[in-house]
Amino acid sequence: MGGEEEAIDQASAARRERLRALRAAKELLSTPDSDQPSDASKQDRKNITNGGEEPEENNNDKLPNMKFRNYLPHDKQLQEGKLAPVALPKFEDPVVVAPIEPQKAEDPFLNIAPKKPNWDLKRDVQKKLDKLEKRTQKALYELALEQQREKEASEAEDVMVES
Repeated sequence: MGGEEEAIDQASAARRERLRALRAAKELLSTPDSDQPSDASKQDRKNITNGGEEPEENNNDKLPNMKFRNYLPHDKQLQEGKLAPVALPKFEDPVVVAPIEPQKAEDPFLNIAPKKPNWDLKRDVQKKLDKLEKRTQKALYELALEQQREKEASEAEDVMVES
């Protein structure tokens, strides 16, 4: 039982570590970058989005901070929003660790032929065989009766000859 408890403890510790790593990755994604572009570049972006008009006096309409995980933009200003890839903990798959047993290679053409070569003949001729079997039994019965009659007749003659 001690081995089972240790295995459970190890599994729970590994799960805790994975959850901590996922929480840390989530926090990294949710926190704003410290490398935010300067105010001058924000003004340039507003000019571009406003069609070259003068920037608005109201600073409430800020552009969202863009973050790129899997894409590296060509624009230098947008490249500042590139996020570093998240490092996930190693996961060992127990299925892959188990050794694979080599399977016995069989010739697939051996399984094509039926096990008994005459099974289809028996199936097709079974009704006729049943009729013939009945006739054979009837003929054997008649032969046995005839032999018995002959035997009785010969015994009757022997009895009469002796008397």
